[in-house]
Amino acid sequence: MKDYYAILGVEPNAVGADIKNAYRKKAALFHPDRNAAAEAPAQFREVQQAYDVLFDPSKRRDYDENRRRSLLENPLATAGEIWNNTLDGILA
Repeated sequence: MKDYYAILGVEPNAVGADIKNAYRKKAALFHPDRNAAAEAPAQFREVQQAYDVLFDPSKRRDYDENRRRSLLENPLATAGEIWNNTLDGILA
């Protein structure tokens, strides 16, 4: 399970405007027309996917519920993935 909050660089309690602003910044950064790096298209798709889920209230509610359950069912694996995604967001 991907951590869409970390991909966009927002907190789980972020409001729609914060999500939209973060999406625009990340999309501009990774857009293949602006970024020639080989990994840019994949990163752009991840940013788009994160925005699609987090900006839609019903998709976000489902994602948050699944995220919460995943942490309860497999806490070490989920915590490790969240930690790695957070570090990737900080170091990127």
